[in-house]
Amino acid sequence: MMYPFCKYSDGTEVVFSDIKKNEDNEETIWICFERPTDNGFDTIIFELPSYKIVRQDGNYSQKEIDTFRVVVERAAPSLYRWARQGGIKIA
Repeated sequence: MMYPFCKYSDGTEVVFSDIKKNEDNEETIWICFERPTDNGFDTIIFELPSYKIVRQDGNYSQKEIDTFRVVVERAAPSLYRWARQGGIKIA
C-alpha cells in the first residue's frame, strides 16, 4: 500500500509505502517521488532506513535529488509513524 505525503508545484507527487521487512528482517519504507512528463514519468524511489536510491528513471536534476534526500532524511521518523498508522490522518 502507498500513502500520499505531499505534492510539489512542478507536479511531483510524493508517496510512501507500508512498512515491510527486508532480507535482514529490518523494517523498511519506500518513498517515491514522481512527476508526469510528456513521455511518462520522472521517478526516484528512496529506501529507509538506508536512504539508498532503489530506482531512478527520467530527468530529475542532481539538485532536485539532493533536495528530495533532505526531505526523506528529515521526514523519516514521521514516515515510520504514519506508515504504522496506515497513512497521514488529516482532520
